[in-house]
Amino acid sequence: MSDNPFDLHGHVAVVTGGGSGIGLGLAGGLARAGAAVAIIGRSAERLASAQETLLSFGNPVLSVAADVADEAAVGAAMQRVRDELGGLDSCFANAGVAGYYSPLLDTSLDDFRAVTAINLDGAFVTLREAARQMVDVGRGGSLIAVSSMGAHQGMPRQHAYAAAKAGVVALVNSLAVELARFGIRANAIEPGWVSTEMIDALLASDRFAERVLPRVPLRRWGTAEDLAGVAVYLASSASSYQTGDVLLIDGGYGKF
Repeated sequence: MSDNPFDLHGHVAVVTGGGSGIGLGLAGGLARAGAAVAIIGRSAERLASAQETLLSFGNPVLSVAADVADEAAVGAAMQRVRDELGGLDSCFANAGVAGYYSPLLDTSLDDFRAVTAINLDGAFVTLREAARQMVDVGRGGSLIAVSSMGAHQGMPRQHAYAAAKAGVVALVNSLAVELARFGIRANAIEPGWVSTEMIDALLASDRFAERVLPRVPLRRWGTAEDLAGVAVYLASSASSYQTGDVLLIDGGYGKF
């Protein structure tokens, strides 16, 4: 056994939304540290491309096409991970959508629920199904939800997204207390302005960059790879006494 607490050889990690963006950044960090990684997502094409990238690190990679809004599909995906990779040690509930940029008075309940069904309900089902596998195997584990600055900062025209991301933080807090007796930890990651396909059009706006980038002390947008280190930390034994926390990875934006 390695003396390095960040060594993930023999570890099995799951990342939803792992085919691109932040999810692929998380999965890449885990794979480089030695973990066998299962990536779950809706796009088979993206999953195939991501799998090829992750296999270059020399560890097993499983891709599973599933929609986190489909409860049965998530349960089947987690069972497949256990069957094919031999267990489940960490799970990153990362899959999400940006949703509608619409004024409150023009937002229907169906619009609101279309976002929360993935960003909140999907995270709940993902973490629940992962926890079921962890409890059954009996070797503990680490549950991680990807939240957002929108959990605590006002996001006009993004009511559903902000509510869902705040909800996953509350969910993590509850799981941290309830599941500790099984040796399962639960934490959240809160990224700042990270360049991904979901928001690159916004970051490319000169007007937006002139207003926001000066508030980032590191003076650059984040990248998906900037989340790799925190993924390894939260999956590994290095964080064995950390649970119920939110780790802010934002280049200092929240301190300005």
